[in-house]
Amino acid sequence: MLHAEICGKGDPVVLLHGFTQSARSWGPILPALASSHTVIALDAPGHGHSAAVAADLPAGADLMVEAAGGSAAWVGYSMGGRFALHVATRHPNAVTRLVVVSATGGIDDPADRAARRQSDEALAARAEAEGVAAFVEWWLDRPLFATLPRAAASVESRLGGTGAGLASSLRLAGAGSQEPLWSELGQLDMPVLVVAGGLDDAYLAHGRRLVESIGTNATLAVIPGAGHACHLEQPAAFLEVVSPFLEAH
Repeated sequence: MLHAEICGKGDPVVLLHGFTQSARSWGPILPALASSHTVIALDAPGHGHSAAVAADLPAGADLMVEAAGGSAAWVGYSMGGRFALHVATRHPNAVTRLVVVSATGGIDDPADRAARRQSDEALAARAEAEGVAAFVEWWLDRPLFATLPRAAASVESRLGGTGAGLASSLRLAGAGSQEPLWSELGQLDMPVLVVAGGLDDAYLAHGRRLVESIGTNATLAVIPGAGHACHLEQPAAFLEVVSPFLEAH
């Protein structure tokens, strides 16, 4: 069973964090949503209090639906966005609305996926060898997070897991292990909001492709001046697009 932290009152919203994070890594987003929603923040497999849970993306999605306990709106960031897409494709009746932040439907080319698996394996070995604290410091120094202020990165919330848990997550739920979902996304009929940072060129392109693949029930919101962790870099701007979407549907 996955660890869940629940707060607030109202229509349920499930939050799925990114790699190295935990249910406590949402900064001001969680309390803002909890003012009008029951927020269910989950620790993903291999992370936080769920560090001992080993699951790939499909099995992890099943565990997340079980932990949510009923239909809800789902908000997933990065790795959590890929989990959220698996929840939506495998359990569409559990998803009333879907917000996908800085995520992708997968790597198309088998050779590129194999190369990414090798990269993920190297990262997994590093996490096992260095432990959580050192690995998280190194991870946040990567160019992907160049626009994320360290004060907004919720470093402490990332330190509750284990190196073995992060390694398991990389091996089982990393982008290299994911079978592409692009061909399945057109089946989604719930309202979908895709969010990306305006400075995150790669995931902005992924976001446009997600909207195109899903269809007319999907829209793209771009957070100006933000990179990959756009919800932490520009939380007010993020909430300005996500909160009305959750309320409107």
